[in-house]
Amino acid sequence: MSEHHASDGELICRLQEDDLDALGALFVRYRAQVYRTALAIVRDPAAAEDILQDCFLKVYTHAAHLAPTHSLSPWLYRVTVNLSYAWLGRGGQKRRAPLETVANRLVSPMRQSPDQLTEQTELRHNVRKAIGTLPIDQRVVVVLYYLNGLSLQDIAEILDVPVGTVKSRLYYAREALRVILGPTVHWLPEVAHGYI
Repeated sequence: MSEHHASDGELICRLQEDDLDALGALFVRYRAQVYRTALAIVRDPAAAEDILQDCFLKVYTHAAHLAPTHSLSPWLYRVTVNLSYAWLGRGGQKRRAPLETVANRLVSPMRQSPDQLTEQTELRHNVRKAIGTLPIDQRVVVVLYYLNGLSLQDIAEILDVPVGTVKSRLYYAREALRVILGPTVHWLPEVAHGYI
């Protein structure tokens, strides 16, 4: 069976037997998810690339402990978030690039006139900037919920916190965005819930 059609479990079993092609297949399958999540949290493309590499190094070094019966995705989210926290903890959060990916997902693209497109671009910029000001715990929940479309339960498992804590962080993040963005945020809950 080719790597493209193999399940995560099959690839993990092969990796546990030191098949590096299986690691490559997992990398191809999950690199966008890991990179996008890391970038949205740390807001630095170079750091997100480093986190991506570190994440798959951990897949390789921890392959013996991965359960072939479980999806790899939740484990990868947990590792990505932890590596992102570690990077931010080292002071990497200063002078970072904007959260373009999250804002682009939060503001749905439309076919509009040049004036409307300019307004939409400004709104995206403001949303990116606002998300970047959130405390890291709230930013991570916003990224996992809105950008990656994970359920509250999945986020709770990834972060190893109660579902109520995830709900609380998401609530306070939304409230903070409403305060920061003012009247332009009236669309946020509808648009955000609409694309998940």
